[in-house]
Amino acid sequence: MSHADGESKEKGLLGSPAGSIRELFTKVKALDAKHGKFDLLLCVGDFFGPPKDEGEAYGDDDEVVLLLEGKLEVPVECYIMQGEHPLPAPVIEKFAKTGSTLTHGVNLLHKSGVIMTPKGLRIACLGGICDSNLYTASEAAHGFMSPYFMSQTVERLLSNTLTTSKPGSQQNYTSLAAIKANAATSQLVDIFISNAWPSSVTHASNAPLPDPALSSIGIDPVAEIVRRTKPRYHFAAGGGSPPKFWEREPFVWGEDNGRISRFVSLGAFGGPPTEGKKQRWFYAFSIAPVSPDSPPLPRPANATQNPFTEETARPPKRPLESDEGANYRWGDVKKPGKRSRTDGEPGKPPTGYKCKISFYIRLPGPSKAKRRLHLQICNESGHFVRDCPVKNAVGDTGGRKPKEGYVCRACGSENHYIQDCPEANQPSGGRGGGRGRGPPKEIAPDECWFCLSNPNLAKHLIVSIGTECYGTWRRHVLIVPITHYPTYSSIPPDLAPPIVRETDRYKDALRAFYAKHSAAVVSFEVGRLTAKGGHAHVQVVPVPNKVKEKVETTFVDEGRRHGIEFEADAEEALRSCEGGRGSYFRVDLPDGRKMVHLLRDNVPFSVQFGRQVLVSLLGMQERFDWKTCLQSEEQDKADAEAFKKAFGPFDPSFDA
Repeated sequence: MSHADGESKEKGLLGSPAGSIRELFTKVKALDAKHGKFDLLLCVGDFFGPPKDEGEAYGDDDEVVLLLEGKLEVPVECYIMQGEHPLPAPVIEKFAKTGSTLTHGVNLLHKSGVIMTPKGLRIACLGGICDSNLYTASEAAHGFMSPYFMSQTVERLLSNTLTTSKPGSQQNYTSLAAIKANAATSQLVDIFISNAWPSSVTHASNAPLPDPALSSIGIDPVAEIVRRTKPRYHFAAGGGSPPKFWEREPFVWGEDNGRISRFVSLGAFGGPPTEGKKQRWFYAFSIAPVSPDSPPLPRPANATQNPFTEETARPPKRPLESDEGANYRWGDVKKPGKRSRTDGEPGKPPTGYKCKISFYIRLPGPSKAKRRLHLQICNESGHFVRDCPVKNAVGDTGGRKPKEGYVCRACGSENHYIQDCPEANQPSGGRGGGRGRGPPKEIAPDECWFCLSNPNLAKHLIVSIGTECYGTWRRHVLIVPITHYPTYSSIPPDLAPPIVRETDRYKDALRAFYAKHSAAVVSFEVGRLTAKGGHAHVQVVPVPNKVKEKVETTFVDEGRRHGIEFEADAEEALRSCEGGRGSYFRVDLPDGRKMVHLLRDNVPFSVQFGRQVLVSLLGMQERFDWKTCLQSEEQDKADAEAFKKAFGPFDPSFDA
């Protein structure tokens, strides 16, 4: 057993099972009977081990399948993460259908997730591994199909530290006061689990390292998370290959009531046999929630300087990218006169370098709807990311060549995007052409109107919070994903299903609620990937039943007046935007049908178009400018509370 911190029951920590699931649970059951009872287990590293090769199926007797089908006994509630491998396809499919619960007692944490346990402990998770060449080069965060985490993954984790979700529940808050209390400005967490080590964690430590190489394996993004969240316990799994056990002495933060942090890296339970003594893979500890009013704990006798805040004599760090010679991501960007230090030809990557640029392809399926996206990594040597032929391939019309599996729906070509298609860009109703201008720049979460981490968010207008989304009152309801994505179509395909599913549940609930008041529902999304985009959200507006049949014609007529045309096949249009490949305006009609307009570069589109159509339909032109509809904060609070009370019986966040 290890450090006690005031909790009556033990928390257990497990090293990587690496696929030995049945054996692990048998061992845990014996430990729980002997040393428990443990109230929950955290499993760091790879729970499932390496996935099977493409085309190799999982048999009915495979432990992954047995677990997902509930045929393995789970002795203690277990929370698992992504380690250094992509997750198995059946696991991703189960996650897409059910969310975090893979089977009774086993919960998969998001790659950049934060949860709150029933006892009030906040646990943050950063899954995956880091590749310096890919970390900032990728256009979007990767899902579970990729082993890597991106800069966007870390940004979202830091944003999500100000939101929590309780395991096994579809709602986390029961009042606006609770929302304010739990969406505070503090990013502190009780426990942080990651696969990677933070840089500088070994500094100022006298605890012997099991391998000297561990002194330089830490990375800065994880260290930044530690600085911002100040976890009381940080557990990791990536301490070498095979992983080594190492427990650092505690250290203290000068602020936050003398907060004490500890770092522990676990050995692996499963995996290939290793020489010598088996590394410690199990760690038991007790921890209780603390509040700002809790008295500070005494400084441990063996506490050291804080390696993340205090200057220490630092060992030389292995450079990821030399500031002279060739930059491993973009090539030779050194100052004139400097001599390249790469060991290959000038302008070529060094020996062993492989391009890590990522892209999605669509795998074959029985129908277009059944085709699934698969993340590919270039992984070829001989060129930098900037020169990757996949990235810079030119299509037959001069624009970027599409990724494998893309088909232009205007002419059927596989060699250009629709925005570069001559047929699609013929003058028609004011529609213009223009090529893409490169990857969009998202608004940062601390600037975003809809991120719960923004202290300036109008939290008094929040009327419901679910697991993946929340609802806010702006004289009509907005459904907003909790995590920061610019559009719904830009959400990674293996993370999107639970978000989309909960959004649809909110839409259905609002339809039922407004139907009680003789009204139908119109919802719309402006899915823009430009720098003026930001945080995806759906606006839901009720209209009287007597005008619901006029909604479609009003959108069409108003659209024609402004050169806006809607696509003949709405579903295909949305598919063409998957993976963040395009911007769009989407309308869900009262009868459930969709209307989609594809936005083009250099062709103006007003974000107020949806509002403009509905005020015209309702004869309420005085409400076209939302600024003229502003109320005092007291009036807004009263309206939000009134809506929340009326909507309560329909609110999907209260479902168990």
